[in-house]
Order: sequence, then C-alpha cells, then structure tokens
Amino acid sequence: MYNIHFVYLPKIIVMRKNIDIEESVLLKLKMLSVFENLSVKGLMEKAITFYVETKEKERVQALTKEEKEDLGLLLLMQQADSTETVTEKEVFDYLDK
Repeated sequence: MYNIHFVYLPKIIVMRKNIDIEESVLLKLKMLSVFENLSVKGLMEKAITFYVETKEKERVQALTKEEKEDLGLLLLMQQADSTETVTEKEVFDYLDK
C-alpha cells in the first residue's frame, strides 16, 4: 500500500512514499542501522543505491563491444555543447586535413 505525499519546495518537488515492511525486516534494518551509524532511511537509501549500481555494472558488462561503443558515443554526445554549431563546410574542411 502506498501513501504518496508531495512536498513543494522552491524549484524542487520531493515525493514521499510510505511503504509497508514486515516487522522482522524492520527489526533487522534497525539493528543494521545501529551498526552502520545511520538512520533506517539512510541505510535503505544506501542499500538501494548499491543495488542499482551493481545492476548497472552487470548490464554494462553484458553488452557487446559494439553496444559499448554505441553507449560511449551516446555519453560523449550528451556531454557536447549543443549550443555550439559549425557549418557543413567547416566540417568537410576539417575532415580534409
């Protein structure tokens, strides 16, 4: 069961969700949070972040060489300054060098 609450801050929307967790799991989370010196929320965020990063690494490792090259090109294209433009002539002049 989800109870969704929105908190509006200047230019930031924070979404809060209440989730049901079994008592035994909650007890384990509380114990782990004491050992990690974190809040239960912080511990859950850390665990979820670790899980997501692990799955992302697995996904990248499963890519073929061609898919990795495509992904690298996509990342480079996202970093490019899209406001900077050149003419077709400038591109061909550069390629002719």
